[in-house]
Amino acid sequence: MHSPLAYIHPEAQIGENVIIEPFAYIDKDVVIGDGTRIYSHGVVLRGSRIGKECRIFPGAVIGGIPQDLKFKGEYTLAILGDRVQVRESATVNRGTKISGKTVVENDVLIMANAHVAHDCIVRHNAILANSVALAGHVEVGEYTVMGGLSAVHQFTKIGAHVMVSGGSLVHNNVPPYITVARDPLKFMGINAEGLKRRGFSKAQIDQIHSIYRVLYFNKMNTTQALEYIEEHFEPTPERDKILHFIRNIDKRRGLVRA
Repeated sequence: MHSPLAYIHPEAQIGENVIIEPFAYIDKDVVIGDGTRIYSHGVVLRGSRIGKECRIFPGAVIGGIPQDLKFKGEYTLAILGDRVQVRESATVNRGTKISGKTVVENDVLIMANAHVAHDCIVRHNAILANSVALAGHVEVGEYTVMGGLSAVHQFTKIGAHVMVSGGSLVHNNVPPYITVARDPLKFMGINAEGLKRRGFSKAQIDQIHSIYRVLYFNKMNTTQALEYIEEHFEPTPERDKILHFIRNIDKRRGLVRA
C-alpha cells in the first residue's frame, strides 16, 4: 500500500507488499525489498538498497550523502539487508569512493537517533542502542551490542559478540567476545552472559576466557601472546577468530587495554 500523500519517484523499484505511509519520501535510484514498511516522514534517498521486511521509522534517513569534506559527489550506495529496523531519526549515510558503500547486514536494530557514517559495516544481528554514533569506516561485528550514547572513532573495528557499555568512547579496536567499559575504555572480561544466550558451550567460553588471560595478563607483548595462543590452544573457530581479528586490525587504532 502506497499512500497518495507519499512522494515516490517513478524510477524507484518497489517490491511487493511494501507499505509507504503518508509524507514518506522515496528518491530515484532506490530499491526497496518485499514486505518493507516506510513509516510517515521516513526518507530514503538515491543510492539506497533496502532488503526485505525492513522497518524505516519516522524521521529516519537512509542514503544521505557522507558528512565527509572529501566527498565530491561520486556514485555510492547505502545497503541494508533483510529485517533491518532503523528507528526514529536514525541515519545511515552512503559510502565514499574508498569503499563505495555503507553496509548494514541482516537483522540489525538501529535505535533512535543513532548514526551510521560513510563506509561503515554493521554485521548481522548487531544492536546500536539510542544515540550511538559510528564515525566513518567503522566495523561492528555480528551480535555485538553498542550501549546507548557510545561513540566510535573512525577506522576502528569492533569484533563479534562484544558488549560495549553505554556512554563509552571507543578509540581502540575491540576484539571479539569481550565486554568493554569505563573511561578511558578498558577490557572488563569476556561477554560470558551474551555468549551463553547465543548457545556457546562451557568449553567454548572457558577457552575464550583462557585466551584473553594470556593476551591481557601474562606480561607478554601482543606478538608474543598471539604466538603463544596459536601454539598452546587447540584450534577452534573462536580461537582463530580472535587471532585473525588482532592480526588484521588497523594498527593506528591499537587494541583496547586491560
